[in-house]
Amino acid sequence: MTGRGREWLVVLGTAWLLFAALAVLLATRTWVPFPFERAAVRWSAADRPAAARSAVVALTAFGTGVVPFLMALAAGVVLVRATPASRPPRRTVLLLVAPLFWLLAGELVRRSLMEAFGRPRPPRLDWATTAGGFSFPSGHAFTSAVSAGLLAMAVARARPTAARAAAAGAALFAVAIGLSRVYLGVHWPLDVLGSWLLAAGWLAIGGAALRPASSPLS
Repeated sequence: MTGRGREWLVVLGTAWLLFAALAVLLATRTWVPFPFERAAVRWSAADRPAAARSAVVALTAFGTGVVPFLMALAAGVVLVRATPASRPPRRTVLLLVAPLFWLLAGELVRRSLMEAFGRPRPPRLDWATTAGGFSFPSGHAFTSAVSAGLLAMAVARARPTAARAAAAGAALFAVAIGLSRVYLGVHWPLDVLGSWLLAAGWLAIGGAALRPASSPLS
């Protein structure tokens, strides 16, 4: 196994071990929020000027719907453009749709976990936007992190010199969307943290699979 392959395994193992530990911790409390989680939601509910609320509602919309899937599709386009033009047509199609497929598969896993855990959301009186389903792990936080991460990995593959900037942009996007869910009162803070951990592990698997698939020698 190459050094890069071991790095992906370390990220995967660490992220999912922490996610599992967090899920077990919450389950032992019967999914009751910690005091700091209640305090965070209460603070957000008490400090939402109309302009800030509108801006954050607009921001959080980028974490679901068509935007994440467009980002995944853009990742596929970048991968296609970064590989030799002599590649077989089948490989072109694979590279184009692989990030989109990985995002969809990840969302299925995340939804299955959410239904299995069944953690209640914060009280509806604290909500500043609409939301559906259970609370842990957060869908917006997971989807935004995975879609931005896939695009960042594709950019890093195409232009290694832009890897750090792409990673920073992806992290900023994911953090902004995740925190918006707490600010709007529809998720507890640990819902968002759990989603980031789950997304990191999911991206680690995707990154390990991406390297041989997008190699010029494949």
